[in-house]
Amino acid sequence: MSLDLNDLLRDWPHEPGMIKVRKILGSDGKEKIQLRIDLGLIQMETSGRPDGQEPNDCESLLEYHQQRAKRAEKKNEKYALDAEEVGELQQEGIQYYHRYISLFQLSDYVGVIRDTQRNLEMFKFVTTHAMPEELAQSVEQFTPYVLMMQTRAKASIELEREEYATAVKKIEEGVEQIRAFYEQAENPEGAANSPELGFLGEWLEEVRAKQPLTKLEKMQKEMDKAIANEAYERAAELRDLIRQQQNKK
Repeated sequence: MSLDLNDLLRDWPHEPGMIKVRKILGSDGKEKIQLRIDLGLIQMETSGRPDGQEPNDCESLLEYHQQRAKRAEKKNEKYALDAEEVGELQQEGIQYYHRYISLFQLSDYVGVIRDTQRNLEMFKFVTTHAMPEELAQSVEQFTPYVLMMQTRAKASIELEREEYATAVKKIEEGVEQIRAFYEQAENPEGAANSPELGFLGEWLEEVRAKQPLTKLEKMQKEMDKAIANEAYERAAELRDLIRQQQNKK
C-alpha cells in the first residue's frame, strides 16, 4: 500500500476559500470526520477529543486541569496555569475549532454547539487560573468568533424548523453576548469594528426579511393598501378587525 497521500487526495482536490468536509468510516468501524486543507487533510473523531487521545486518562487536557483545580480548591489552594499549560490548552482548543467548523459544514448544529461551548468553558477556565493573568488574552481574543459560530448553529436549528421568530431571538441573544464581552473588556473600539457583530447584524436583517407576516401584519399591510387605493370602507373594516385582534392579545 502506497504511503503517498496524493493517491488518497487526487479525487478530492483542495479549493482555496472553500471548506471541504466529509464523513468516512474508519478502520475501527467508527465514523470519522475529514477536513481537506491545502497540504492534505485532518481526520477527527466525532466525539471526545478530536484526535482520539485521552491525556492523563481524561477526555481532554481541559478536563484534566479542571479535576486538578477542584482538588486544589478543596485544599483551599490556588490553582495556577503557566505559559506552557495555557499554550497546550490553546492547541487543544484548535482541534475543537477544526471540528466545529467541519460540523457546521455538515449541518450538525448540535455538535457545533457542543464544541463551541467546550471552548468557551476553556477560555473561562484559563481566564480564572492563568498566571500571570495576561496569559489569558491569548485565548480570550477568540471569544467573539466562538460566540458567533455558536449563535449561527442555534439559529440554524430554528430556521430548519421554520421557527423564524425564535431564530431572530437566538441571533439577538448572540449579538448581546458579544457586545457584553467587549463591554467587560472595556473595548468599545473592538465592538465597533467586530466582524462577528457585522456578520450577525446583516444575517439578522436577512432572517427578519424572510420571516412570514403574522395575521395581524397581513391585515395592517392590506389596510395600508386599501387607504392608498382610496378604498375607505374596506380600510375601516380592516381597522376594526385589527383592533379586535389587538384587544384579544
